[in-house]
Amino acid sequence: MRIGDAAAAAGATPRALRFYEQRGLLPPPTRTRTGQRTYGPADVARVRIIRELLSLGLTVEDIATLSDRLHLLDGDTLPQHILPAHIRIPEAAETFGRRLEVIDRQIARLIQLRQLLSVCHAQLTDIPAGEVGGGEPDVATA
Repeated sequence: MRIGDAAAAAGATPRALRFYEQRGLLPPPTRTRTGQRTYGPADVARVRIIRELLSLGLTVEDIATLSDRLHLLDGDTLPQHILPAHIRIPEAAETFGRRLEVIDRQIARLIQLRQLLSVCHAQLTDIPAGEVGGGEPDVATA
């Protein structure tokens, strides 16, 4: 199938497929005599796996470190619970561990931000209506 059909089947865009190819996430596709890319079902399944990994918070660079092992996943979705033994590799554990650390830092930062906004909101909602702007009241309305 051509790039537009493959992209639609995978829930992506042709631009995304070219990007994944450029970054080494997808192997170079076969081409027609006129140079058009053609993709098969395995390519579509791989793009779906890539998109699922991206939705988990992994970066393109993270996935690139694992790209030579993506073919070990059967089907077009990640296992829901336990990864099969043949894809439990140290590189994947390290990549997922690094991403978990990043997410934990983001969560901590968001908790702090939420606490600050909560305090600010509480202070702003306790201010009498005439003092919302802060400072002295407008002389024309006083």
